[in-house]
Amino acid sequence: MDSKLSMANYTIITLGCKVNQCESASMAKDFEKRGFSKFSKSDKTEPGYCIINTCTVTQKASMQSRQEIRKAIRAYPNANIIVTGCYAQTEPDEIRKIDGVHHVVGHSDKKNIQETIIKAPLNGCPDSCKKKSFLIDSKKRTRSFLKIQDGCNAFCTYCIVPYARGRSKSLPYDEVFASLKELKNSGYKETVLTGIHLGVYGDDLIPRTSLYKLLKQIEKSRFPERIRLSSIEPHELSNDIIKLVSESDIFCNHFHIPLQSGDDKILGKMHRPYERQLIKKLITKIHQLIPEAAVGSDFLIGFPGEDDNAFENTCSLISELPITHLHVFPFSPRKGTKAAKYPDQVDPKIIKARCKKIRELGNRKKNAFYEKFIGKHVEILVEGKKIPGGFLQGTTSNYIPVIIKGSDNLINTFVKAEVYDLGKNGLPRAKISKLCG
Repeated sequence: MDSKLSMANYTIITLGCKVNQCESASMAKDFEKRGFSKFSKSDKTEPGYCIINTCTVTQKASMQSRQEIRKAIRAYPNANIIVTGCYAQTEPDEIRKIDGVHHVVGHSDKKNIQETIIKAPLNGCPDSCKKKSFLIDSKKRTRSFLKIQDGCNAFCTYCIVPYARGRSKSLPYDEVFASLKELKNSGYKETVLTGIHLGVYGDDLIPRTSLYKLLKQIEKSRFPERIRLSSIEPHELSNDIIKLVSESDIFCNHFHIPLQSGDDKILGKMHRPYERQLIKKLITKIHQLIPEAAVGSDFLIGFPGEDDNAFENTCSLISELPITHLHVFPFSPRKGTKAAKYPDQVDPKIIKARCKKIRELGNRKKNAFYEKFIGKHVEILVEGKKIPGGFLQGTTSNYIPVIIKGSDNLINTFVKAEVYDLGKNGLPRAKISKLCG
């Protein structure tokens, strides 16, 4: 690479969750408002600024964040290296020890990088575009993410996120609806409502409100064509929300519920405010009202004190319930959390074997869910994932990735298609039967 710098170029490297992805997209938008161009690897210069948006949810995530910082320093030795995100918030001194890092930026200053560090003014934007919004764009112009909540008050004993993100903060109603309107006018067909602790949306607003009340207003507004909810805690996914989704043609038939364990003893040690019985009632209720709904979940395996019986309780819960896909995480002690000091830490080899067993169970559940739709017609939002052979990929309301054959002009449109089999990669394949809208 040519060693010349282009101070008008920037690049952002993002690790971790959808909220981080959202915030990176928001930072990119702010860069462009200030006259910067996104760096491309085909450029003959280095970017002037390289921002690494880090994650620290697990020890592995922290390690990967450090690796990406060092990798960026090697790739762009003349760029200004700026590190932000959760790892920057919780371990700023560790990052400052890395030779080549110019700035470490915590969450409170994350939105002001261009203004306070780079000192780049907005290029003639009106006051409305100086407003710090939770609005997020997606690269594909099909699905967007809108962060309506940040922070967490729960302090689960294994989790570093409340220390990194701070207390819960909600996006006011007027900004939510202004953002939804902007996304619709920009051509997005689907918006994902996301947050760190989405279920407590509105608790901090004056007057106090709730996620359910917001969703009811969104349903009435008809702004988006399709709304998908990101992760909601089981004790915060109310019957009212489930019923609203079941009766609406806007909300996706898809819930992601972080359960973490199927054993009451372990749930108590995790400081999770629910028991196994609530989980069973909740997912059974979803299946009764929305039989075709996708229900995804997170499980944390190998928590201190997880003996064979506790692990088998988790396995049996997953097996018994209509859970359709899993995210499986091995427990790793996080410095600063209560669980890091708990006795009865589980051997890493046992954790690895248990994670493998749960992932295999999850794959069987997912494949069985996909197979139910063979011979059925589904509505797909076609996305820009071109697959060799002239195939495109789309996503159903209930979060099934479907492969169809068609031209690029189908991207960002809804089509109805009949699923005819599962391909070699395990993804359902379908034949278009009707264009929608």
